[in-house]
Amino acid sequence: MKVQLARLAYVVAFLLVATYAVMTLTGPKGLAALFEKERQIQATDKRNADLRKDIDRARERIQRLGADQTEQDRVVKERLNLVHPGDKVFMLPDSGKK
Repeated sequence: MKVQLARLAYVVAFLLVATYAVMTLTGPKGLAALFEKERQIQATDKRNADLRKDIDRARERIQRLGADQTEQDRVVKERLNLVHPGDKVFMLPDSGKK
């Protein structure tokens, strides 16, 4: 009788532990949350890599602009529509307007 009662207690304890494990793994802080966090980490790592590439491109451009005065002039003219005295400017009609 005591052996059967002990076995029953072990079975009940095992079922309680198994139920707790299943509830913990499938709950809001379980495996689904773990996979979501992993996906967010991968997305953040990809974004950081893209930003590093953008920073490197910007540094290269800054170095080119600092080293080459004609490149600086070209960028200023392009962005501000400025010309130096003596430069000739040809205004072409827009092909989209008719």
